[in-house]
Amino acid sequence: MLRRRMVTAGCLLAISALTIMTSPAVAEQAPTGATGTSAVKPPPALVKAMQRDLGITAEQAESRLLNESRLSGVETSARKKLAGAFAGSWLSGPTSSTLTIATTDASASSSITASGAQAKVVTRTLGALDAAKEALDKASAKAPKSTPVWYVDVKSNSVVVQSSQPAEAEAFIAASGADKAAVRVEQSSEQPRTYYDVRGGDAYYINSSARCSIGFSVTKGSTPGFVSAGHCGSAGNSTTGYNQVAQGTFQGSVFPGSDYSWVAVNSNWTPQPWVNDGSGGNVTVGGSTVAAVGASICRSGSTTGWHCGTVQQLNTSVTYSQGTVSEVTRTNVCAEPGDSGGSFISGSQAQGVTSGGSGDCTSGGTTYFQPVNEILSAYGLTLKTSGGGTPPPTGCSGYQQTFTGSLTSGQSAYQPNGTYYQSTVSGTHRGCLDGPNGVDFDLYLQKWNGSSWVNVASGTTSAPDETISYSGTAGYYQYRVYAYSGSGSYTFALSKP
Repeated sequence: MLRRRMVTAGCLLAISALTIMTSPAVAEQAPTGATGTSAVKPPPALVKAMQRDLGITAEQAESRLLNESRLSGVETSARKKLAGAFAGSWLSGPTSSTLTIATTDASASSSITASGAQAKVVTRTLGALDAAKEALDKASAKAPKSTPVWYVDVKSNSVVVQSSQPAEAEAFIAASGADKAAVRVEQSSEQPRTYYDVRGGDAYYINSSARCSIGFSVTKGSTPGFVSAGHCGSAGNSTTGYNQVAQGTFQGSVFPGSDYSWVAVNSNWTPQPWVNDGSGGNVTVGGSTVAAVGASICRSGSTTGWHCGTVQQLNTSVTYSQGTVSEVTRTNVCAEPGDSGGSFISGSQAQGVTSGGSGDCTSGGTTYFQPVNEILSAYGLTLKTSGGGTPPPTGCSGYQQTFTGSLTSGQSAYQPNGTYYQSTVSGTHRGCLDGPNGVDFDLYLQKWNGSSWVNVASGTTSAPDETISYSGTAGYYQYRVYAYSGSGSYTFALSKP
């Protein structure tokens, strides 16, 4: 049977040297005017999420989206007409049915009302509020720790400063030179913080001095953390991340005899099932099935990045100056000081953490790793994975996310996990499908056009494996995996902008 085929392009090596001191609502919708209305019905998943998180009914969710689309045109038009007298706007009501537009020009109230919005006459323009906030921004280096947040609040026609110590906030405001009449202080105990990912191969620092590399993200019950080499630190030692931000504490460490440790991280850090691939991407960890002798294997470390080789021997004993370490795996992958503790991975399967070796990444060398399964067993840890224990094919390595499934001939499945994803920027979308031998599975990338899913790229060769690379704009995307002929299990991986 003929059919059109197309792919759219679109450790210490010596112990003394190892450590170194969503959803397509009204997506792609054209802008509407003051009286414009979108008839596009939002996808069910979006409506369900709004019901859950906003506490509204399905009908209210759909009405809310329509009102927000319609009233955005009203707000844009009013902002232009009011020019310097514009003082902000806001929506209210469970269905966003009311748009209030603030202005310092009382004579503009009637035209605002005629457009379908409510008018509110206030004292300060939005420009004046922005100027007051800008003064605070310029003085931000002198803001006390008790005062971490300030913002323009158009509803109250003021700039709000949140602080647990109002007196300190008042002093900060006075010193900033901001218009004090435009600023008000609110008592608040909020202490915002940034969040960072725990990723295999990334650097971390022990007691703010020695550097090692993260092995793999793990959890122990509800406690997040990572595993690394034992010679990197002792129980109780503190760690900071690659960015020198406080990270965690060693909970356990063994060396020599074995060479492993685990670190519990604080709430600023989120363990991810990823290993740094050394080129700006991630390899997703799918499990910890032991690779056989002769299998390809790669290592990620904070000094030398990503290097590969093969497994040479399992159950090796190696003696360092500090003592003998048993049951490690020997490889011909190179490593250098600072790579200690870093990830060894084969395909998507976590293998172990870098212990030590000889040589370097200029002339080559031999490196040993402590098997990760022993570490997990010793401390009762759970490896952070993408959710599947089946390794993806080597050809699908290096993608951000990996999924597995099975299909019967003629069936389709949608990824990721039966749904879609949002890209907020333009960029390259990459998909990789590995099907079972002897079948013909195809892959399609689809984009939401505001009313339906449209194919924008495809891989439809007669083979079980397909790849797609597509340069697209921001929007909502999904992949369709189609069993053209034959049945069986498949692995799918994707990377998005």
